[in-house]
Amino acid sequence: MSHQPHTRGSRTCVELCSGAGGQALGLEQAGFSHQALIDLDHDACQTLRQNRPNWHVVRADLRSAECFHAAAAARPCLLAAGVPCPPFSIAGRQLGLRDERDLIPAALALVSAIKPRAILLENVKGLLQEKFSAYRTAILRTLTNLGYTAEWRLLYARDFGVPQLRPRAVLVGMETQTFANFRWPEAHLPITQAVHVGAVLRESMASRGWRLADTWATQAQRIAPTLCGGSRKHGGPDLGPTRARRAWAEIGVNGSSVANEPPAPHDQLPVRLTLAQLALLQGFPPDWTFAGGKTSVYRQVGNAFPPPVARAVGRAIAAALDRTDAPAKGTDSLPSHAEQLQSANHRSTCPLT
Repeated sequence: MSHQPHTRGSRTCVELCSGAGGQALGLEQAGFSHQALIDLDHDACQTLRQNRPNWHVVRADLRSAECFHAAAAARPCLLAAGVPCPPFSIAGRQLGLRDERDLIPAALALVSAIKPRAILLENVKGLLQEKFSAYRTAILRTLTNLGYTAEWRLLYARDFGVPQLRPRAVLVGMETQTFANFRWPEAHLPITQAVHVGAVLRESMASRGWRLADTWATQAQRIAPTLCGGSRKHGGPDLGPTRARRAWAEIGVNGSSVANEPPAPHDQLPVRLTLAQLALLQGFPPDWTFAGGKTSVYRQVGNAFPPPVARAVGRAIAAALDRTDAPAKGTDSLPSHAEQLQSANHRSTCPLT
């Protein structure tokens, strides 16, 4: 593959299965300019349009000609995708390639067609299980045949200022020369300084004069259970299965349903969370609005790639591109990718084949 030198002004991106824009927002903050965002869900597309009217949002199936033409016309520097997770989710049947919702092959076909300089795929941690080892290897082999070097890594949202553990399987692929300059983002904060639910939601909980807001916030100084958006076929506006609801109950939250507004002055514990509060726990900014009914919005929020994590990965990708195109003075002192991998193994953050 041959490309023009990369500059900050040419950090262009096409995003597949963009959902409510968690990944897109993070990549925007990392300096990428979106040329197209493609998703099949009507409400998700409306969410993107109402928050970023300048974004070119295309409602289309990832396997459609419309999607192909939109992505091919853009010829982006980065192709990013948050493909559906049910084929690999521990909560699902884990059919992988045999699941009709598996869109990774379609994403790889677009990689082959448009030859981006970098690729970013994210999914649930279930994709990193041993049972999907052959599938992950096949993905890496396909990318190798296309001229890329790629690697899977398990990242935790907690490490990037999000008040959830939220482990995600992330694949980054680049042209081999560029990938040699890639360094996975490090955790922003040690575990002991992780951002907690109470700190993030205290102001919102007190917004209607709830007298127990401070008491609740003190009790909620911990990481939230991972939000689960569910699929189109299953899942409503509640906070997940029984085990997750027990964890929510320990921090004074009733996870059986979602509230329409924050607690009133004399409400008792446990309280329900609002959609806006759940979006804050996912790392969305307070002014990010969502289109659709309660179940649709909860699905958009729960399935999102937290913006702070996407921003960290996006900055790492951009830095690798910059190092490749305009090596900075003194880069010889930077650790090699092999050295970084060795360090990562000591931290046990990469349980891959």
